[in-house]
Amino acid sequence: MAKRKEFTDMKNGKIGYAVLGLGIGMAHAEGAHLCEDCELVAACDLDTLRLEKFSELYPYADTYTDFDRLLKDERVDIISICLPSSMHAEFAVSAMEAGKNVLIEKPIDITPERAMLIEQARLRTGKLAGVVHQNRFNLDMYRIKSAVESGGLGKLYLGTFAVKWYREQSYYDRGGWRGTWKYDGGGSLMNQSIHTVDLMQWLMGEVRSVRSVAGTVAHNIETEDMTASLVEFESGAVATFVSTTCAYPGLSTEIMLYGTGGSIEADGDRLKRWNVRLPEDRDFIDIGGEELSEEDYSDYMLEIYGKGNRTAAKLLSEAGLCADGVTKASEGEKRPITYGHRFVVEDMVRAVKDGKDPAVMPLEAMKSLKIVRDIYDAAGILPRD
Repeated sequence: MAKRKEFTDMKNGKIGYAVLGLGIGMAHAEGAHLCEDCELVAACDLDTLRLEKFSELYPYADTYTDFDRLLKDERVDIISICLPSSMHAEFAVSAMEAGKNVLIEKPIDITPERAMLIEQARLRTGKLAGVVHQNRFNLDMYRIKSAVESGGLGKLYLGTFAVKWYREQSYYDRGGWRGTWKYDGGGSLMNQSIHTVDLMQWLMGEVRSVRSVAGTVAHNIETEDMTASLVEFESGAVATFVSTTCAYPGLSTEIMLYGTGGSIEADGDRLKRWNVRLPEDRDFIDIGGEELSEEDYSDYMLEIYGKGNRTAAKLLSEAGLCADGVTKASEGEKRPITYGHRFVVEDMVRAVKDGKDPAVMPLEAMKSLKIVRDIYDAAGILPRD
């Protein structure tokens, strides 16, 4: 295994950032543009129209249509890999072998074997590899995770997860890769729902078994646009998981957790319910010296965290507070976490700068990939090579 070196040679005091693929890659570019510790130096795409749009927004950055030329750009320290899913491993490995660190869009790739190539390259080269699962750092999800780990909900026994999105047929027709086994690795579950699959296993633990049905209901694609699964965990807890891109006009993502000591329900990034059951020998919960009843505690949590991640972060910032443990250091000061892809980019930049691991590494990202493929296998739709 190559020895990792702490980053010491930032250009103009900043880490050089580049983006490969300007679909979702535009969100990565924005994150790099806004990041204090890095400089957006380049983007690469075969589509010249996309490059023109990129240049309009970031005229100071260079553009390439040749990936090899991007790899030779000595200013680049990190490359975001934002290509069709089945191309992630190939280009991430090439980038690491050329001395670049990589941030890979979800899913890490479409098979565990291909994903393992990224992990092996990381170990071989000593470069950093992070994977985009930004919903873990949604302020609400962090609080829910903390409640689960601290036993605030008692013993977790049930979860329900539902991704109820909508996509027109034109969405799949553009580019020719979405909804295909070869390039997308799946449909509504792999593409639209893998973030929520990641949250499910992050919150509820290792999966023991799955039972599933899947089908193609409303689209002309070779993969699925609907799945329904029963998931059993090593802890003994169970969860239902539903994914679809047929829910017109596009509904929310629901996450519900039920424990022996309380329950939490979230709608997208907005908390709907947070109830805890007090022990028999207690009549209140102490919050910063204030004694709250069960009902008042629920109202308090919804007031702070029930308005969506952006609003909650704003409220905390205005109050001079930050989410414990989910902060970034900037010249000794703590700030509330940033949102979505911007946070993931900042986390990756900080990892390279400080010589630390990014938030989600390849082996961790492979857990959600395996669950998705196990669901497909249980439904009898996973292609056999």
